[in-house]
Amino acid sequence: MSRVISKAFKTLKLEAPASGVLHVSLNRPENFNAVNPQMWLDLKACFEQIKMDNDVNAVVLSGSGKNFCAGLDLKEGLPLTSGLEQPTETPRDIARKGYYNHMMVLELQKSISAIEECSKPVLCAIDNACIGAGVDIATSCDIRYCTKDAFFSIKEVDIGMAADVGTLQRLPKVVGNISWARELAFTARKALADEALQFGLVSRIFNDKKELLDFTLKMAADIANKSPVAVTSTKTVLNYSRDHSVQDGLNHVALWNTLMHNTDDVNNAITSFLKKKSPKFSKL
Repeated sequence: MSRVISKAFKTLKLEAPASGVLHVSLNRPENFNAVNPQMWLDLKACFEQIKMDNDVNAVVLSGSGKNFCAGLDLKEGLPLTSGLEQPTETPRDIARKGYYNHMMVLELQKSISAIEECSKPVLCAIDNACIGAGVDIATSCDIRYCTKDAFFSIKEVDIGMAADVGTLQRLPKVVGNISWARELAFTARKALADEALQFGLVSRIFNDKKELLDFTLKMAADIANKSPVAVTSTKTVLNYSRDHSVQDGLNHVALWNTLMHNTDDVNNAITSFLKKKSPKFSKL
Protein backbone atom coordinates (compact mmCIF):
# COMPACT_ATOMS: atom_id res chain seq x y z
CA MET A 1 0.00 0.00 0.00
CA SER A 2 2.94 2.26 -0.72
CA ARG A 3 1.05 4.91 -2.66
CA VAL A 4 -1.18 5.87 0.26
CA ILE A 5 1.27 5.20 3.09
CA SER A 6 3.94 7.32 1.45
CA LYS A 7 1.68 10.36 1.63
CA ALA A 8 2.47 12.61 4.60
CA PHE A 9 -0.47 14.36 6.24
CA LYS A 10 0.07 16.81 9.08
CA THR A 11 -3.22 16.10 10.87
CA LEU A 12 -3.93 12.49 9.87
CA LYS A 13 -2.18 9.22 10.72
CA LEU A 14 -2.36 6.33 8.24
CA GLU A 15 -1.76 2.66 8.99
CA ALA A 16 -2.36 -0.59 7.09
CA PRO A 17 -3.29 -3.20 9.72
CA ALA A 18 -4.59 -5.76 7.21
CA SER A 19 -4.48 -6.46 3.50
CA GLY A 20 -6.81 -4.09 1.71
CA VAL A 21 -7.64 -2.11 4.87
CA LEU A 22 -6.42 1.42 5.57
CA HIS A 23 -6.81 2.90 9.06
CA VAL A 24 -7.01 6.70 9.00
CA SER A 25 -6.88 8.54 12.33
CA LEU A 26 -7.60 12.18 13.02
CA ASN A 27 -4.27 13.02 14.58
CA ARG A 28 -4.49 16.10 16.80
CA PRO A 29 -4.96 14.35 20.15
CA GLU A 30 -3.59 17.28 22.13
CA ASN A 31 -6.48 19.34 20.72
CA PHE A 32 -9.09 16.56 21.03
CA ASN A 33 -8.85 16.14 17.24
CA ALA A 34 -10.53 19.49 16.67
CA VAL A 35 -10.60 20.39 12.98
CA ASN A 36 -8.15 23.13 12.07
CA PRO A 37 -7.49 24.62 8.59
CA GLN A 38 -4.87 21.97 7.79
CA MET A 39 -7.21 19.08 8.64
CA TRP A 40 -9.80 20.34 6.15
CA LEU A 41 -7.13 20.16 3.45
CA ASP A 42 -5.79 16.79 4.62
CA LEU A 43 -9.21 15.09 4.73
CA LYS A 44 -9.98 16.09 1.16
CA ALA A 45 -6.56 15.11 -0.19
CA CYS A 46 -6.49 11.83 1.73
CA PHE A 47 -9.88 10.49 0.65
CA GLU A 48 -9.46 11.64 -2.94
CA GLN A 49 -6.22 9.67 -3.01
CA ILE A 50 -7.84 6.59 -1.42
CA LYS A 51 -10.55 6.65 -4.07
CA MET A 52 -7.93 6.08 -6.76
CA ASP A 53 -5.77 3.60 -4.84
CA ASN A 54 -6.53 0.00 -5.81
CA ASP A 55 -4.59 -1.32 -2.80
CA VAL A 56 -7.36 -0.04 -0.52
CA ASN A 57 -10.71 -1.87 -0.36
CA ALA A 58 -12.03 -0.56 2.96
CA VAL A 59 -11.21 2.29 5.35
CA VAL A 60 -11.50 2.68 9.11
CA LEU A 61 -11.71 6.27 10.35
CA SER A 62 -11.10 7.00 14.03
CA GLY A 63 -9.66 9.63 16.34
CA SER A 64 -6.27 9.54 18.05
CA GLY A 65 -6.20 9.88 21.82
CA LYS A 66 -9.34 10.00 23.96
CA ASN A 67 -11.84 11.66 21.60
CA PHE A 68 -13.10 11.19 18.09
CA CYS A 69 -13.47 14.89 17.24
CA ALA A 70 -14.26 17.93 19.38
CA GLY A 71 -15.49 19.98 16.43
CA LEU A 72 -14.05 23.10 14.90
CA ASP A 73 -10.82 24.39 16.42
CA LEU A 74 -12.06 27.84 17.40
CA LYS A 75 -8.55 28.92 18.43
CA GLU A 76 -7.35 28.60 14.83
CA GLY A 77 -10.58 29.72 13.16
CA LEU A 78 -11.88 28.94 9.70
CA PRO A 79 -9.57 27.96 6.85
CA LEU A 80 -8.37 30.59 4.48
CA THR A 81 -9.92 30.76 1.03
CA SER A 82 -6.83 29.02 -0.38
CA GLY A 83 -6.14 31.73 -2.90
CA LEU A 84 -9.75 32.19 -4.03
CA GLU A 85 -9.74 35.81 -2.96
CA GLN A 86 -7.10 37.97 -4.60
CA PRO A 87 -5.45 40.68 -2.48
CA THR A 88 -6.85 44.14 -3.07
CA GLU A 89 -6.24 47.62 -1.71
CA THR A 90 -9.87 48.60 -2.22
CA PRO A 91 -12.30 47.56 0.54
CA ARG A 92 -14.91 45.11 -0.76
CA ASP A 93 -18.63 45.67 -0.31
CA ILE A 94 -20.94 43.12 1.30
CA ALA A 95 -21.78 41.40 -1.98
CA ARG A 96 -18.13 40.87 -2.88
CA LYS A 97 -17.23 39.64 0.60
CA GLY A 98 -20.22 37.31 0.44
CA TYR A 99 -19.04 35.91 -2.88
CA TYR A 100 -15.73 34.75 -1.39
CA ASN A 101 -17.36 33.50 1.82
CA HIS A 102 -19.69 31.41 -0.31
CA MET A 103 -16.76 29.98 -2.23
CA MET A 104 -14.98 29.15 1.03
CA VAL A 105 -17.97 27.21 2.41
CA LEU A 106 -18.23 25.23 -0.82
CA GLU A 107 -14.55 24.29 -0.48
CA LEU A 108 -15.07 23.15 3.11
CA GLN A 109 -18.03 21.03 2.02
CA LYS A 110 -15.79 19.25 -0.48
CA SER A 111 -13.49 18.16 2.35
CA ILE A 112 -16.33 16.29 4.07
CA SER A 113 -17.98 15.09 0.85
CA ALA A 114 -14.67 13.50 -0.19
CA ILE A 115 -15.33 10.85 2.48
CA GLU A 116 -18.80 10.10 1.15
CA GLU A 117 -17.65 10.20 -2.47
CA CYS A 118 -14.72 7.86 -1.82
CA SER A 119 -15.75 4.67 -3.61
CA LYS A 120 -14.40 2.47 -0.79
CA PRO A 121 -16.58 1.82 2.30
CA VAL A 122 -15.57 4.00 5.26
CA LEU A 123 -16.25 2.60 8.74
CA CYS A 124 -16.26 5.22 11.47
CA ALA A 125 -15.11 4.27 15.00
CA ILE A 126 -16.30 6.94 17.44
CA ASP A 127 -15.20 7.28 21.05
CA ASN A 128 -16.06 9.97 23.58
CA ALA A 129 -16.69 13.38 21.97
CA CYS A 130 -18.22 13.70 18.51
CA ILE A 131 -19.11 17.37 18.26
CA GLY A 132 -19.90 19.76 15.43
CA ALA A 133 -17.52 18.97 12.57
CA GLY A 134 -17.15 15.51 14.10
CA VAL A 135 -20.82 14.86 13.33
CA ASP A 136 -20.25 16.18 9.79
CA ILE A 137 -17.42 13.66 9.36
CA ALA A 138 -19.27 10.75 10.99
CA THR A 139 -22.45 11.16 8.94
CA SER A 140 -20.42 11.17 5.72
CA CYS A 141 -19.16 7.65 6.54
CA ASP A 142 -20.90 4.44 5.51
CA ILE A 143 -21.01 2.64 8.86
CA ARG A 144 -20.75 4.08 12.38
CA TYR A 145 -19.85 2.31 15.64
CA CYS A 146 -19.15 3.93 19.00
CA THR A 147 -18.08 3.30 22.58
CA LYS A 148 -20.55 3.47 25.45
CA ASP A 149 -19.04 6.79 26.61
CA ALA A 150 -19.52 8.44 23.20
CA PHE A 151 -21.76 11.46 22.83
CA PHE A 152 -22.90 13.52 19.85
CA SER A 153 -23.69 17.22 19.62
CA ILE A 154 -24.54 19.47 16.67
CA LYS A 155 -22.90 22.46 18.31
CA GLU A 156 -23.13 25.11 15.60
CA VAL A 157 -26.19 26.96 16.98
CA ASP A 158 -24.22 27.60 20.16
CA ILE A 159 -21.65 29.58 18.18
CA GLY A 160 -24.31 31.53 16.30
CA MET A 161 -24.48 29.70 12.98
CA ALA A 162 -26.19 26.87 11.13
CA ALA A 163 -24.11 23.78 10.38
CA ASP A 164 -23.09 24.14 6.75
CA VAL A 165 -20.82 21.29 5.68
CA GLY A 166 -23.12 18.27 5.78
CA THR A 167 -24.78 17.41 9.09
CA LEU A 168 -28.12 19.10 8.37
CA GLN A 169 -28.27 17.37 4.98
CA ARG A 170 -27.04 13.90 5.95
CA LEU A 171 -28.21 13.30 9.52
CA PRO A 172 -31.98 13.22 8.74
CA LYS A 173 -31.32 10.66 5.99
CA VAL A 174 -28.98 8.61 8.18
CA VAL A 175 -31.44 8.29 11.08
CA GLY A 176 -34.72 8.53 9.18
CA ASN A 177 -36.22 10.68 11.94
CA ILE A 178 -36.47 14.36 11.05
CA SER A 179 -37.99 15.30 14.42
CA TRP A 180 -35.01 13.90 16.34
CA ALA A 181 -32.49 15.39 13.91
CA ARG A 182 -34.08 18.82 14.26
CA GLU A 183 -34.18 18.54 18.04
CA LEU A 184 -30.42 17.97 18.11
CA ALA A 185 -29.77 20.73 15.56
CA PHE A 186 -31.92 23.34 17.34
CA THR A 187 -30.76 22.61 20.91
CA ALA A 188 -27.09 21.55 20.49
CA ARG A 189 -27.71 19.11 23.35
CA LYS A 190 -25.72 15.92 23.83
CA ALA A 191 -27.08 12.63 22.56
CA LEU A 192 -25.45 9.75 24.41
CA ALA A 193 -24.48 6.42 22.87
CA ASP A 194 -27.68 4.57 23.81
CA GLU A 195 -29.80 7.29 22.23
CA ALA A 196 -27.61 7.33 19.11
CA LEU A 197 -28.13 3.59 18.79
CA GLN A 198 -31.89 3.90 19.37
CA PHE A 199 -32.26 6.38 16.52
CA GLY A 200 -29.87 4.62 14.15
CA LEU A 201 -26.97 7.06 14.13
CA VAL A 202 -24.71 4.14 15.09
CA SER A 203 -25.27 0.44 14.57
CA ARG A 204 -23.30 -0.99 17.55
CA ILE A 205 -21.94 0.12 20.93
CA PHE A 206 -18.74 -1.21 22.53
CA ASN A 207 -17.39 -1.06 26.07
CA ASP A 208 -14.10 0.65 25.27
CA LYS A 209 -11.96 1.91 22.42
CA LYS A 210 -9.92 -1.27 22.06
CA GLU A 211 -13.05 -3.37 21.67
CA LEU A 212 -14.43 -0.79 19.24
CA LEU A 213 -11.33 -0.73 17.04
CA ASP A 214 -10.83 -4.50 17.12
CA PHE A 215 -14.36 -5.06 15.83
CA THR A 216 -14.27 -2.21 13.30
CA LEU A 217 -10.96 -3.36 11.83
CA LYS A 218 -12.24 -6.95 11.63
CA MET A 219 -15.40 -5.79 9.86
CA ALA A 220 -13.29 -3.72 7.45
CA ALA A 221 -11.09 -6.76 6.76
CA ASP A 222 -14.19 -8.85 6.01
CA ILE A 223 -15.35 -6.22 3.52
CA ALA A 224 -11.86 -5.92 2.00
CA ASN A 225 -11.90 -9.65 1.21
CA LYS A 226 -15.03 -9.31 -0.94
CA SER A 227 -14.99 -8.54 -4.65
CA PRO A 228 -13.82 -4.92 -4.94
CA VAL A 229 -16.02 -4.53 -8.00
CA ALA A 230 -19.06 -5.69 -6.03
CA VAL A 231 -18.31 -3.56 -2.96
CA THR A 232 -17.55 -0.38 -4.89
CA SER A 233 -20.64 -0.91 -7.03
CA THR A 234 -22.79 -1.45 -3.95
CA LYS A 235 -21.64 1.83 -2.34
CA THR A 236 -22.20 3.72 -5.59
CA VAL A 237 -25.72 2.32 -6.00
CA LEU A 238 -26.64 2.90 -2.34
CA ASN A 239 -25.52 6.54 -2.48
CA TYR A 240 -27.40 7.18 -5.70
CA SER A 241 -30.57 5.46 -4.50
CA ARG A 242 -30.58 7.45 -1.25
CA ASP A 243 -30.93 10.69 -3.20
CA HIS A 244 -33.38 9.51 -5.90
CA SER A 245 -36.71 7.76 -6.29
CA VAL A 246 -36.95 3.97 -6.24
CA GLN A 247 -37.49 3.85 -9.99
CA ASP A 248 -34.56 6.18 -10.63
CA GLY A 249 -32.42 3.92 -8.46
CA LEU A 250 -33.54 0.82 -10.38
CA ASN A 251 -32.75 2.49 -13.70
CA HIS A 252 -29.35 3.55 -12.39
CA VAL A 253 -28.33 0.09 -11.16
CA ALA A 254 -29.52 -1.46 -14.43
CA LEU A 255 -27.20 0.83 -16.36
CA TRP A 256 -24.37 0.45 -13.86
CA ASN A 257 -24.45 -3.33 -13.90
CA THR A 258 -24.59 -3.42 -17.69
CA LEU A 259 -20.92 -2.56 -17.38
CA MET A 260 -19.96 -3.98 -13.99
CA HIS A 261 -21.36 -7.47 -14.64
CA ASN A 262 -18.51 -7.86 -17.11
CA THR A 263 -16.06 -8.98 -14.45
CA ASP A 264 -14.23 -12.20 -13.64
CA ASP A 265 -15.26 -11.70 -10.01
CA VAL A 266 -18.71 -13.23 -10.59
CA ASN A 267 -17.40 -16.54 -11.92
CA ASN A 268 -14.62 -16.50 -9.34
CA ALA A 269 -17.10 -16.06 -6.47
CA ILE A 270 -19.52 -18.71 -7.74
CA THR A 271 -16.79 -21.27 -8.47
CA SER A 272 -15.21 -20.73 -5.05
CA PHE A 273 -18.61 -21.09 -3.36
CA LEU A 274 -19.33 -24.38 -5.11
CA LYS A 275 -15.85 -25.66 -4.19
CA LYS A 276 -16.28 -24.38 -0.61
CA LYS A 277 -13.15 -22.26 -0.89
CA SER A 278 -12.48 -18.62 -0.12
CA PRO A 279 -12.28 -16.62 -3.35
CA LYS A 280 -9.26 -14.46 -4.17
CA PHE A 281 -10.00 -11.36 -6.21
CA SER A 282 -7.79 -9.10 -8.29
CA LYS A 283 -7.29 -5.50 -7.25
CA LEU A 284 -9.80 -2.96 -8.47
